Amino acid sequence: MNAWINKHKQALSLIPGLAICLFFFLVNPLGVDSKANTVLAFAGLMIGWWVLDAMPLPVVALLPLVLFPLFSISSIKETSKAYSDSVIYLFMGGFFLGLAIEKWNLHKRIALHIINLTGTNGDRIILGFILATGALSMWLSNTATTMMMFPIGASVIHVISQHAGPDSRLNHFSLTLMLALAYAANFGGIATIIGTPPNVAYLRHLNEHYKQTIAFADWMKVCMPLSLLLLFTLYVVMVKWLYPNRIKDSHEARAYIKQELRILGPLSVPERRVMLIFGFTALLWITKDLINEYQHVLQLDDTIIALCGAISLFLFPSGKTDAHGYNRLLAWEDTSKMAWGILLLFGGGIALAKALEDAKLIDGLGHFIAGFATGNILVLIFTVTLVSVFLSEIMSNVAQVIVLAPVVSALSDALHINPLLLGIPMTLGASCAGMLPMGTPPNAIVFASGHIRLKHMLTTGFVLNLICVVLITLFSWQVLPHFIHLR
Repeated sequence: MNAWINKHKQALSLIPGLAICLFFFLVNPLGVDSKANTVLAFAGLMIGWWVLDAMPLPVVALLPLVLFPLFSISSIKETSKAYSDSVIYLFMGGFFLGLAIEKWNLHKRIALHIINLTGTNGDRIILGFILATGALSMWLSNTATTMMMFPIGASVIHVISQHAGPDSRLNHFSLTLMLALAYAANFGGIATIIGTPPNVAYLRHLNEHYKQTIAFADWMKVCMPLSLLLLFTLYVVMVKWLYPNRIKDSHEARAYIKQELRILGPLSVPERRVMLIFGFTALLWITKDLINEYQHVLQLDDTIIALCGAISLFLFPSGKTDAHGYNRLLAWEDTSKMAWGILLLFGGGIALAKALEDAKLIDGLGHFIAGFATGNILVLIFTVTLVSVFLSEIMSNVAQVIVLAPVVSALSDALHINPLLLGIPMTLGASCAGMLPMGTPPNAIVFASGHIRLKHMLTTGFVLNLICVVLITLFSWQVLPHFIHLR
């Protein structure tokens, strides 16, 4: 029997998704209108197949292009717009930068210097990456931060793999390091207003609806302690509980690192040029708001900056001619190594989220939350946070805040409580998705590494989601009221 199941495992994995889809079609358990019920049925199908890995994830992401027009959910022209969303080109630009760093071995040099600094102990290396990524994400977008750290993390995994001891669990180390990059970027971003787009979206709503705002320093005073607590919890949960790596500090490995650094020698011309373009791109990511504020001729955003950096790699000469006769930092042949499937995966996620929003299912969710308006503030904050964290797994976190902000504000007004009591946990929860690659851009970037199986992301993300719900709820209930006068 077991042999038969293993043989037909791929075919059997299709059944649960199809069963969920048919159940919604035949029963309409939520009692919504026909179009909304059809969207829910296809959402169940896609998520079921994603979770069980029934087909390649990017292939499942193509289903909206077929199903949505066929069942009159949206036209093919409208559906296909999701697959050219600006965030997809942001990924593309970042991936090109990563390819150039990898092509000229700059990532190996940076990785060797990091290990030389932290030592070869696996726990210390992961802690260093968590702290560095979290700190960067406070000032850069979480997407840009992950793009910067991803090739460095991949190279560290490669270096450590060459000298891991017999008792070491290298698969745990590589899995933890990749997941830690994404989760640390998400958690670090909540510390500042500019760290992640949902924060900006909620403050925009607060200003429009209540004519008030929260000062940059006040937001940090309130949210940075929570961000640091989440980063520390991330380290403990992943390294000490879920995935201990048992990689010990090794004199042999240290000697190897120093030897490799000597072999690399001084920076080569291509390395310098890639570093210059990468550094200039990162500088623009950091200073774009300041640049946009002081001039209005050229308005920058993360996507434009990433694509400018990427295009520059195809323009600037490397100083060396490769086997194909090209003399550029990147040639188009280099892009064959890029994770194109992740771009499709994210497009499918955006298409599904837009369909859920257009079908007014998010409004229905708002009424569901309102049903918990019993006067018990703790229960209400917990419900808002729980819904926000898990909803962000299948919906753009910015779109989620834009849709949910008016709902929680109306609920706050009806109960005569400060809107920040529900608005801030809703906003923070939107940045904590960890279960699915399309939950946040950092999740999608690290999933492209090949070190992460979907089941690992689901398990780890579910545990961290629950921890985030508890910590954000307690923080908002006990700590936030002491700062609620900050407007």
